[in-house]
Amino acid sequence: MQTAMHSIGALEALRSSAAGSTATQSPGGPNAGQAAPFSDLLSDAVGQVNTLEDQARAAVEGLMTGSGVDVHSAMIATEKASMAFEMALAVRNKAVQAYQSVIGMQF
Repeated sequence: MQTAMHSIGALEALRSSAAGSTATQSPGGPNAGQAAPFSDLLSDAVGQVNTLEDQARAAVEGLMTGSGVDVHSAMIATEKASMAFEMALAVRNKAVQAYQSVIGMQF
């Protein structure tokens, strides 16, 4: 559950950064007041998607082997992983679309 909340937080930070707001790394850290690099937000979000997929895989394996995982937990884990992947794919598509738009500009 903690990983899912961290993943949601990373995706929210990614969304707010894409919307133009300034997300800071830490209030009192060395980079206080500076925007977090987009690449760090993106790599963190991808790492969280990977973690959710690993948890879903473990839940399904636990369900199949009968090691105490119930159907509900396995379904919730797979849906979380699926939704996180779809969100990451949507962000990727928007980034590619923005890149293509910038490339098509004439200066």
